[in-house]
Amino acid sequence: MEMTGEQIIPAAQAEVWRGLNDPEVLKSCISGCESIERLSDTEYTIVTTAAIGPVKAKFRGKLQLADIDAPNSYSLAFDGQGGVAGFGKGSAKVSLTAEGASTRLSYAVKAQVGGKLAQIGSRLIDGVAKKLADDFFTAFNQKMAATSTAPERSPIAAKATPGASPLWWVIGVIAIIALLAHVT
Repeated sequence: MEMTGEQIIPAAQAEVWRGLNDPEVLKSCISGCESIERLSDTEYTIVTTAAIGPVKAKFRGKLQLADIDAPNSYSLAFDGQGGVAGFGKGSAKVSLTAEGASTRLSYAVKAQVGGKLAQIGSRLIDGVAKKLADDFFTAFNQKMAATSTAPERSPIAAKATPGASPLWWVIGVIAIIALLAHVT
């Protein structure tokens, strides 16, 4: 399965990068997210619960970043398990580009999946994935818009944070859940 997308985030690129590096910001924006845990500068685990049609499962995922070019882009590999519900693994490429006072966020995901959720119709899975993505970007855009208009922001505080850039949290969560319906 392949999935691509773009979003315009109403904040400067450095602020978007920083938001994508903040597990608490991401946790508050990902529906059903129970925890995000940093294992190292490039490895994280995530636990989230999702209902897809008649199947409700707790998904545990591990994400590893590579090719980090702060605050512009990174690649990631992910592996998620939903117990008897299924599994997903794959890779993604994420990039950020300044567009005036906003930032264009682009992503491309490739994945393989299997298990019980692969038996549920792909339309249902695609609908759930789209809703998760829409919900995440609505919440993330609101947080970034509020942050970018905060008067206490200074140019020094807006510098890009080195290290991990986990938009892959949402991509990983969306991909792990969405991809469980597509066996390649």
